[in-house]
This record gives sequence, C-alpha cells and structure tokens, in this order.
Amino acid sequence: MSTLSLRLPESLHERARALAQQEGVSINQLIATALAEKISALDTVEYLRDRASRGSREAFLDALNEVPDGEPMPGDELPPGMGADG
Repeated sequence: MSTLSLRLPESLHERARALAQQEGVSINQLIATALAEKISALDTVEYLRDRASRGSREAFLDALNEVPDGEPMPGDELPPGMGADG
C-alpha cells in the first residue's frame, strides 16, 4: 500500500469526515472507495465505447431478425401508445 498526500478544501474535508463517520469507516477508506468507484465508472465508459466501435447496425438487425415472433411475456408489454401502432 502506498501513501498519498492530498490537499482538500476545508469544506470537502469536513463533508468527507462527516460521511466517513456516518458510514462507520475511516476517511482514508471513504476516499479510496470513492476513487475506486470513479475509476470503475471511467473504465466502463471506455469499455462500452470500444465495444460500440466494433459493432454494426447490420449485425444488430441480423440478430433481431433471428428472434421469433410472439407475444411478450406478462409485464414486458409496451405501455399504450408506445407500440408500432401508437
């Protein structure tokens, strides 16, 4: 584990201290968790952009054409006015 010196505005530090106490964790743990969540979110956006760049509308439509026609399962119906006839 490494050490990082971090300068925070007093208002942010106080809010972090209050949240850490509310959650029952140390400020270090709160900040480490918040950073991990942010990194995960940014990595997810990058991953989805990469996947989207490899996709094609034609392949998507081909896959949809493989789905058999049928009634939706109960609870999966479109709301009134949202279907092809609405």
